[in-house]
Amino acid sequence: MGKGGEDYGKRETLGSDSSNQDSFPAWAKDVKECEEKFGVNQKIGLSSGEVEKRHQIYGYNELEKHEGTSIFKLILEQFNDTLVRILLAAAIISFVLALYDGEEGGEKEITAFVEPLVIFLILIVNAIVGIWQESNAEQALEALKEIQSEQANVFRDGRRVSNLPAKDLVPGDIVELRVGDKVPADMRVLSLISSTFRVEQGSLTGESEAVSKTAKAVAENTDIQGKKCMVFAGTTVVNGNCICLVTQIGMNTEIGKVHSQIQEASQNEEDTPLKKKLNEFGELLTLLIGVVCALVWLINVKYFLTWEYVDGWPGNFKFSFEKCTYYFEIAVALAVAAIPEGLPAVITTCLALGTRKMAQKNALVRKLPSVETLGCTTVICSDKTGTLTTNQMAVSKLVAMGSRVGTLRSFNVEGTTYNPSDGSIQDWPVGLMDANLQMIAKIAAICNDAGVEQSGNHYVANGLPTEAALKVLVEKMGFPDGSSNVSGYGDPQRCSELWNKLEQRIATLEFDRDRKSMGVIVNSSSKGKALLVKGAVENLLERSSSIQLLDGSVVKLDDYTRNLILQSLHEMSTSALRCLGFAYKQELSEFATYDGDEDHPAHQLLLNPANYSSIESDLIFVGLVGLRDPPRKEVRQAIEDCKAAGIRVMVITGDNKNTAEAICREIGVFGPHEDISSRSLTGRDFMAYGDKKNHLKQSGGLLFSRAEPRHKQEIVRLLKEDGEVVAMTGDGVNDAPALKLADIGIAMGISGTEVAKEASDMVLADDNFSTIVAAVGEGRSIYNNMKAFIRYMISSNIGEVASIFLTAALGIPEGMIPVQLLWVNLVTDGPPATALGFNPPDKDVMQKPPRRSDDSLITAWILFRYLVIGLYVGIATVGVFIIWYTHNKFLFIDLSGDGHSLVTYSQLANWGQCSSWEGFAVSPFTAGSQVFNFDENPCEYFRSGKIKASTLSLSVLVAIEMFNSLNALSEDGSLLTMPPWVNPWLLLAMSVSFGLHFLILYVPFLAQVFGIVPLSLNEWLLVLAVALPVILIDEVLKFVGRCTSGWRHSGARRYSKHKAE
Repeated sequence: MGKGGEDYGKRETLGSDSSNQDSFPAWAKDVKECEEKFGVNQKIGLSSGEVEKRHQIYGYNELEKHEGTSIFKLILEQFNDTLVRILLAAAIISFVLALYDGEEGGEKEITAFVEPLVIFLILIVNAIVGIWQESNAEQALEALKEIQSEQANVFRDGRRVSNLPAKDLVPGDIVELRVGDKVPADMRVLSLISSTFRVEQGSLTGESEAVSKTAKAVAENTDIQGKKCMVFAGTTVVNGNCICLVTQIGMNTEIGKVHSQIQEASQNEEDTPLKKKLNEFGELLTLLIGVVCALVWLINVKYFLTWEYVDGWPGNFKFSFEKCTYYFEIAVALAVAAIPEGLPAVITTCLALGTRKMAQKNALVRKLPSVETLGCTTVICSDKTGTLTTNQMAVSKLVAMGSRVGTLRSFNVEGTTYNPSDGSIQDWPVGLMDANLQMIAKIAAICNDAGVEQSGNHYVANGLPTEAALKVLVEKMGFPDGSSNVSGYGDPQRCSELWNKLEQRIATLEFDRDRKSMGVIVNSSSKGKALLVKGAVENLLERSSSIQLLDGSVVKLDDYTRNLILQSLHEMSTSALRCLGFAYKQELSEFATYDGDEDHPAHQLLLNPANYSSIESDLIFVGLVGLRDPPRKEVRQAIEDCKAAGIRVMVITGDNKNTAEAICREIGVFGPHEDISSRSLTGRDFMAYGDKKNHLKQSGGLLFSRAEPRHKQEIVRLLKEDGEVVAMTGDGVNDAPALKLADIGIAMGISGTEVAKEASDMVLADDNFSTIVAAVGEGRSIYNNMKAFIRYMISSNIGEVASIFLTAALGIPEGMIPVQLLWVNLVTDGPPATALGFNPPDKDVMQKPPRRSDDSLITAWILFRYLVIGLYVGIATVGVFIIWYTHNKFLFIDLSGDGHSLVTYSQLANWGQCSSWEGFAVSPFTAGSQVFNFDENPCEYFRSGKIKASTLSLSVLVAIEMFNSLNALSEDGSLLTMPPWVNPWLLLAMSVSFGLHFLILYVPFLAQVFGIVPLSLNEWLLVLAVALPVILIDEVLKFVGRCTSGWRHSGARRYSKHKAE
């Protein structure tokens, strides 16, 4: 219940009957009991004093505003990620080391601060994106408030108060509802002012038609759809007016419960399958980094900590802080190398590109991770009304009288929308329309208060959907002269308007629930007055004494023909069609001179609805129609595609069981003659079911009808607990909590409420179920491509770790500094990784079963492959560093052009002892326009003098990673079968990455920042010679993978089966 600014604590002290009224089943009590319970008389209403008192007890009629997460907490949550924590630690340590180095001054200071600042920048951008996504979660609750009524007409102190703010309503208020009003609270109907009262509550309950309300009590255990004497907040009055008693306000209303469920569901949101895998990978990475860092320190502890043995015990410890810091920097470099810093940015880019592709297919993705989650969807829970069906009533069968007594004619009517050009009537007679069909068209057109109009590219109904469908039928029947109405090029109601011109309507006998019919009196220019009636077939037959045959002749209605009509009615009803009959009456003696004048004696007859049955007696029956909310044309094929893709479809609807079962058989969820007694349950039956999880595990389709919001949530929750990845579709307010709870919430763009859209992860622009299937295919393709670039980036990082580890293990000078590794991970690797997102999809992507959400991102074989590749990267980068120091020529490539001095491998590995070497001297060498001289301190040859060797190592790393991106085009396919040009974006990305590398090499300022120098042509040849073998190595590994794939996959299946058991 809404607080409305009042002190919640007052509830307990003021009135103890608050909780009693919360549980009082007003729908099961008669009007007098309800008035007594709430202490009110419907003619007088509450007094002002009583209203004030109840305000203090119940608060105001508004939805609670849940306090959102504080900005500080949101910021902290962004660092609740293993990879982010490692990065943060690396950045802090790098910053401290930069400050330490900065005390010495010099050029190193610029380089040292670049790395921590860049890492901090990555973390800040990541946090901003995360906070922005979190803050969007509250919008569904705000949208829910917008559908609340703002004003109400209330009776208080014995007088009518118009346009009272709806938030001021209290339980016990007497409210008048009229056509077009939005219901302001949950209320008990006390009395009808009009003969009928209908409410459109489909957005809350899922029902496809407006519901007639009554003041009569119903059973206490009735579900929400069956509470015919209750009206619910947020629904709309479409016909009639009545007096109601407010029973629940604010958070205690049905819409308030939906609000609470959305809030609860939003708190239970889980990470996407990919994020879970990346978190697992981050934890594994933390462990590996810890182990490797410990190994690096153990291997090199002798360089910064020495001791002597005295009497068998270690003593005289000597500790070198400078060398300790140096190896600490190596450990930091290792952390930077191990973390794929560019991965979050590349994933975001790939998902953003995926959303653009999906938008072209009418699937608008609101939350980026949903793109990836779609790819592993195993169950689609679909609403029926408006999702599998059009949510537009349409006539599907027309039954007219035959040419002689005891015969009927049946016509199938095509089309599923309000567009008169959508489909035609099969076997329709050519030429002039016979008299019987003309009469059916006349009644359908004139005894009708609805209309159809074009809105953009689609047609919408004004008024009751059933009557709008009859107007569409009239257009398909055509003009009386037999010519068709090409309404797609003009007025969609041309035929109906013609009938209304020919027959002037002068009086209406409103529909009521007792006689179940509606009649109009018309003034025909040729035949005088006539009564045209439509309504329930059984009721019209009871009041009919004759039938009209094909040629217009009228004959007595015999028992055989009556039974024939009832048999046809039964067949149509069992096919979930809603049937309406048509009849007329020509002899109207009381109305012979009536023209609508209020002073005419006949007008008095029309003022009392009790007279309508006698007026509508002795009718001439002419035919009947079957209407339904038809399935979309594309849905059947989409269901077949789901079956082929291993995705189960469950239909969860608020509609009645028979209608839902008929639709499910028609669209292929069930077979035409399949026994579905164990597959089709009502929501209530399911909640009472003993083993719910086993019921949901059944293969094939399932149906849940008469489902309430809590039923939908329970189904989604149980499926998720069982490891299923659930996509839930819906369009109404009642769907919002389940949309929020599902892995993928999919709302309808055209018919969907704002509440459903805001609670969803994806919106269908065309409301088409088949668009979901296309989006799942796209999601699978995107996941495969993401897997390709994640593996590519991880294999590159394994190579960098191997490089640093080998450097430390061999004791040679540090080959690459952290800022260089950061550049490679963020900038150089980024374009190829992103381009791998453009890999063409597999042709059989929707013929494979969905991957399980716990499937490994990296299998044991893939990990072995990338360990081999990583080891080669380490050997190549460290090897080229050693080659420059120890060789003048390698693979026939001359390296002596820069004039550098050669040293032995032993000297290089023990470079820390350089100061103790006698007669050690090195000559100057050139790099571009720079000359490096070491006359003052030859040992600098292993510190500042390593700049050329370091540049070679970095260039080899970049080149190898570019060639390795070609390996990632296919997991097991050779470059001979999947050549690089299948993805031209990758070739462009490689060019961009090489271009960026040349930029930092040949722009002096950037070269200084990154601690590198330009390379000569021969040195570039050496780089290519060392880098290219990575393609050959992976081709051999792929070949082995193809040869052993059979037994590897069967082993994996056995393991996963054992794990599941």
